[in-house]
Amino acid sequence: MNAEERYEIWLDKLPEEDPMRKELLSIRGNRKEINDRFYQEIVFGTAGLRGICGAGTNRMNPLTVGRATQGIANYLKKTGEDLERGVAVAYDCRHHSREYSELAAEILAGNGIRVWLFPSMRPTPELSFAVRELHALSGINMTASHNPKEYNGYKVYQQDGAQISGAVSEKIMKEIQALDLFDSFSRIPLEEGKQLGLIRMIGGEMDRRYLDYVEGMAQRPEEELDKSVAVVYTPLNGAGSIPMETVAREMGYRNFAIVPEQKDPDPDFTTVGYPNPEDPKGFALAEKLGKKLHAELLIATDPDSNRMAVELPNGKGGYYPLNGNQTGAMLIAYMAESQKAAGMLPEKGAMIKSIVTGDMGKTICEAYGIRVFEALTGFKNICGVIPRMEKAGFQYFFAYEESIGCAPGERVRDKDGICAGLLMMEMAAFYKKKNMTLADALEALYRKYGYFAERQVSLIREGQSGAEEISGIMQKARAEKPGLFGKFQVAEIIDYLHGWQDIPPSDVLKFRMTNGDWFAMRPSGTEPKLKFYFYTKADCRQEAEKRVDSLQQEVLRVVS
Repeated sequence: MNAEERYEIWLDKLPEEDPMRKELLSIRGNRKEINDRFYQEIVFGTAGLRGICGAGTNRMNPLTVGRATQGIANYLKKTGEDLERGVAVAYDCRHHSREYSELAAEILAGNGIRVWLFPSMRPTPELSFAVRELHALSGINMTASHNPKEYNGYKVYQQDGAQISGAVSEKIMKEIQALDLFDSFSRIPLEEGKQLGLIRMIGGEMDRRYLDYVEGMAQRPEEELDKSVAVVYTPLNGAGSIPMETVAREMGYRNFAIVPEQKDPDPDFTTVGYPNPEDPKGFALAEKLGKKLHAELLIATDPDSNRMAVELPNGKGGYYPLNGNQTGAMLIAYMAESQKAAGMLPEKGAMIKSIVTGDMGKTICEAYGIRVFEALTGFKNICGVIPRMEKAGFQYFFAYEESIGCAPGERVRDKDGICAGLLMMEMAAFYKKKNMTLADALEALYRKYGYFAERQVSLIREGQSGAEEISGIMQKARAEKPGLFGKFQVAEIIDYLHGWQDIPPSDVLKFRMTNGDWFAMRPSGTEPKLKFYFYTKADCRQEAEKRVDSLQQEVLRVVS
């Protein structure tokens, strides 16, 4: 069945009064738009469903959300587990997020599955935490994370608090695909579900448990910290505002300020446009306030508060960003040294990083005797290593990936921007007490472990033609197996397409050079991008930066 045929089926089956039918009538005759909406069905990527909101099989809407929820319900009923353990459901500030969360709750309850529903937006890490605290069977969060305002998403968690992966993901997808979008799913109204005890609202008590956990992650005693450190924070109009402000106040950070224009929910992200803290443009208002308050640290989290990024003063009245490799390495070094000083460093500690994350954190861990495990990109894969790691007798220490995501503690099995943000504040307070800045601390790490440089470049290719172009570039690289990129000689090519060592199959290529430099390339699982990651290490900053620039230029010239 082609896109035009699917389009006509939707027009035929949608009721006259349905807003989606009116939306589809408005694009009649627009073959390009119809094809983009209907050329495929929206599928699970590295973070569940994610797509542009609107009518169509390739869109986020009540039909695609409803079918996914009914598929999950069917899967859970076949597990033989006690359905009263329930499913925790949360949402963020996005358009339709609350609507979709309540729809999910009504369908789950209609299938006899208890629902633990948050009454207002919550950060993704709290949802992961709540799944574990409630001993729930699963969790669902309606969020598109850092994607543009047109998007929404549907993250699914398994009972250990990690995003679904492997066999669980495949079984759920099988159940979803067995359903027709226009099936009449089991569903009861929200209020009726509450009266029957099938839908239970959770909030304040769970918030307190999560905040207690975050505050309990503090690494240093009060006397070693100068909590007058000036910090500016922006939640980018997302879910981080209340929890981050609460922990900062309760932990005694006296000069903590939130960007006022970005404190409250705004699904259109009017003041930022693209709400990705990995993009320095997202810090524009934080920088403005930071200059006014002479802030020593700027922190931003994305709308669902799982990602956290920082900027530091540049010594010229402005600020500059750290990337995820740098912040992850700094947190690893700070936590390892703090725990060592307190005699609390795990004897068999383990850190998990993604295969496209740089080697600085790994180098630091090895210096402290911490074992390093690798996983595919995405925290569902990173946290999927934890059971195997624990079975081998290792104790969780830290997990992170280069895309500004880390999990400082194992009770949250996803990226935790709130906890990471608190630890960055503590680190700034610790070094301020020593008359050092965070920039000084990073430079000290470079002097000790070597200068690491990194670049990430994305080729954006929209729609079906873009997906085909990205696939073609990957196929070409596999077929030609280039052995030379300018002056960079390839020593090893690792193709993860059929798996490698303990890592399952994935569409990723990694090229290691004879001098130790390397790059990787992979299609994004959540965005229309082909991502490239470039890494070098040298004895001085200038040489490392020069080499990474050169590696990037040569690779893109040959591959793209």
